[in-house]
Amino acid sequence: MTSARHPVDRRGPLPARAEVVVVGGGALGASVAFHLAEEGVDVLLLEADELASGSSGKPIGGVRAQFSDPANVDLGNRSLELYEDFANRPGADIGLQQPGYLFLLPDADDVALFEESVAMQNERGVASRMLDHDAVRRLNPYVDAGRYAGAAYAARDGFAYPHAVVEGYAAGAERYGGSVRTHVTVTDVETRGDNVVAVRTNQGRVRTGAVVLCTGAWTRELATRAGLDLPVDPCRRQIGFTPPLDPAPPRIPFTIDYGTTFYFHNAEPGGLLLGIADPATPIAFERTYDPGWLPLLRGAIGACAPELVDVPVAGGWAGLYEMTPDHNALIGEANGVPGRVLYAAGFSGHGFLQAPAVGEVVRDLYAGRPPRIDVSGFSADRFAAVSAETTTTSPGRRGPEANII
Repeated sequence: MTSARHPVDRRGPLPARAEVVVVGGGALGASVAFHLAEEGVDVLLLEADELASGSSGKPIGGVRAQFSDPANVDLGNRSLELYEDFANRPGADIGLQQPGYLFLLPDADDVALFEESVAMQNERGVASRMLDHDAVRRLNPYVDAGRYAGAAYAARDGFAYPHAVVEGYAAGAERYGGSVRTHVTVTDVETRGDNVVAVRTNQGRVRTGAVVLCTGAWTRELATRAGLDLPVDPCRRQIGFTPPLDPAPPRIPFTIDYGTTFYFHNAEPGGLLLGIADPATPIAFERTYDPGWLPLLRGAIGACAPELVDVPVAGGWAGLYEMTPDHNALIGEANGVPGRVLYAAGFSGHGFLQAPAVGEVVRDLYAGRPPRIDVSGFSADRFAAVSAETTTTSPGRRGPEANII
């Protein structure tokens, strides 16, 4: 087992050829590379920076199966199984903690929506449930439970450390004969006739017959070069950390105000992680932390957990969400373009939590067999009839998947 706490130098020369080239060294790309390599595929994983430097670079990543879309439920539930077994396969300590996810629901319409979702989740093997005010107070004493019409909770959900997950999958892929290279930028996908024949990079050309795009917020441009329309837009999200608090916080669930998207949970050592989505954030490749978001955050804290409204915020972090117009992922194999181009991108905030199951899915799609989870609804073809004017994502708008943060 590896702890994956220290980065590994993977700046070696590129191989001349690989059966499959996976572009993007985040949780999704690393998972795809591992599952392909485990299957015996000669796979090369390429990352333009260090592994987990993009959307997967967040300090803590949530893992859950509480969704409103059945396919998302299945992907989340299967991924939880694989995260729970991560110490054995591929073999790494990912710091998995499972205090549960607690959704706080402001009004009766939200309660009705989650009651339907919980019933569907239960049918699919997820032990989620609706809670009353007393149960909410027991789980998270910071919450002003009386402000909410109800709540939903699943005890198996939680969080893990993305850097450890990415390194665990990358090292696992290498053990099975795969190659991983960092600081390699893919600039083009080269085709000849009906075939992919190579990828071009800033360090040379690699011959290949298939490409998998796991390029997160940077997907749209490279997909266009491959002749594929993948409507993915970048949107900055920020989080803040408190210093160690006195008294130290009790163990609480990953708690989310469904109305404002404010969320918080435990963070080491003895503090809290705090976050909220700002609906005024523009679509842009902007990853600079801006403390100007703190008034919005504090307003949401005061409404949800008044005891914490004046808690100090000692530091923060900004990263990119990769958003699609309907806030559902893009998973599949391209139609109508030369060669084999597969993709897994645009997860709108839940790519890390679904990465293990998506790695299995892409492996099966490449092998030409039906995946255990039906992801046909996530094909990019669903946007084919949508005009260009409607493919820009509004970061504050929920789409068909209602349970987003």
